[in-house]
Amino acid sequence: MDAPTKTAAACLPSNSKTAPPSTLVIFGAGGDLTKRLLIPAIYNLVNDQALDDKFQIIGVDLVPNDDQGFRNHLTENMRALIASGRGEFASAELDDQAWNWLISRTFYVSGDFGNIETFTKLKALLDQREQASGCGNAVFYLAVAPRFFGPVVEQLGRANLLDESGAHFRRVVVEKPFGTDLQSAKALNKQILKVADERQVFRIDHFLGKETVQNIMVLRFANGLFEPIWNRDHIDHVQITAAETVGVEDRGRFYDATGALRDMVPNHMFQLLSMIAMEPPNSFDADAIRSEKAKAVEAIRNLTPEEAVRNAVRGQYRAGKVLGKPVNNYRDEPNVSPTSMTETYVAMKFMIDNWRWSGVPFYVRTGKSLCTRRTEIGIQFKQAPHVLFRNLNVGEIQPNMMVFRIQPNEGVSLRFAAKRPGREVEIEDVRMDFRYSDYFKAEPSTGYETLIYDCLTGDATLFQRADNIEAGWAEVQPLLDGWAANDAPLEFYEAGTAGPAAADALLARDGFKWLPLT
Repeated sequence: MDAPTKTAAACLPSNSKTAPPSTLVIFGAGGDLTKRLLIPAIYNLVNDQALDDKFQIIGVDLVPNDDQGFRNHLTENMRALIASGRGEFASAELDDQAWNWLISRTFYVSGDFGNIETFTKLKALLDQREQASGCGNAVFYLAVAPRFFGPVVEQLGRANLLDESGAHFRRVVVEKPFGTDLQSAKALNKQILKVADERQVFRIDHFLGKETVQNIMVLRFANGLFEPIWNRDHIDHVQITAAETVGVEDRGRFYDATGALRDMVPNHMFQLLSMIAMEPPNSFDADAIRSEKAKAVEAIRNLTPEEAVRNAVRGQYRAGKVLGKPVNNYRDEPNVSPTSMTETYVAMKFMIDNWRWSGVPFYVRTGKSLCTRRTEIGIQFKQAPHVLFRNLNVGEIQPNMMVFRIQPNEGVSLRFAAKRPGREVEIEDVRMDFRYSDYFKAEPSTGYETLIYDCLTGDATLFQRADNIEAGWAEVQPLLDGWAANDAPLEFYEAGTAGPAAADALLARDGFKWLPLT
């Protein structure tokens, strides 16, 4: 079948090369992640002509099915996604030519992840497809529950599926959460690295697929306007927010054992923090960038459990309304304990003890069932002296603030003071606002397009090494220990609000305020 014509705006730059021929094996092919994000992202890559004509997908799951049944299932799901108009994938219609190109290259293996026979069948199919297409490259994507990460990689090793002795590559993509604490993260790294080389392992964080996240490095290091002032001399504090309107929905069993801290902070939030705080790498080589990010996280001040508890707030949502719809108490959600102490909201203060950031607090907050869906980074600059305006009735002059909007409406805004037109000197805050949609033609994406493409091409820049993962867990471990000892109250907040009042107090004691969510 001929490659599809380019029918949608590019998810990748128009000068991007086609990824090398490869087979993407998705473990957990019938799961929510596959249906909601991975397959739509791959479809977007097809429309962008980013995939080689020999590209193939093999889905692996426990549910009995065959190739055609799996294809029908994916087709029905894609049409339902488009009809609903919800979620991170957005498209007005399904392009039949692009979809048929993809679905004709899709196959299925049913079996238990704990049974070596499943992997024997998978190897036989990969060998068969290699003979048919001449492609021996394979990427194994673990879209499965975290408890399967280590066992699946071990089974891949036993079945000799990670062997690269031939003229092909074999890679493993591991989703988050990578561990539940520092000890389990180290154990999982050790388990995986027994059978796979570090360069074969891609620990994924879909936040890093967002254009604005990647643009942070360009804005910081390519602009003489910002690079000289990105330090303690000019920046007052940093705020990082990941607010969600969704509750736990049908993920109660997973979430009640995990909570907001484990789910978001060592991965998503620290990735955003490290992009802001890292030193300039000596090149765009993947390891050069990842080394600087690891150094930034490792420089976070070590706290005792008692100190960590004093610098954090944990909250849990109660009944309320989110976007006009009623929401239950978290403890009344399906598969959640009626006495649960699991946090659905966390706010934390970090200090980075290095030359660039000494004395600059970094505040992080994330939560569910809040008033709006928003991920953003606020950089508040130190105020200029107001001596010139001391005898004028100009009111309070707000500090300059730069905001990176990660989602939705990706872009960057800058708040500064300007004179209001008129005979008197009156000062008002104004904003310069850059939105990607105003400058670049780009279809909405899931955030996975760039990451899947990078996995296929072997670019590990946006993925975490073992030391990145362990550094993140090391920084939150004291808080986990403090909470385990019940040394902090559980604050409650009404669903549909901006979170618990204690989170506002956390910043207020330093003289700051969160950026408003409403």
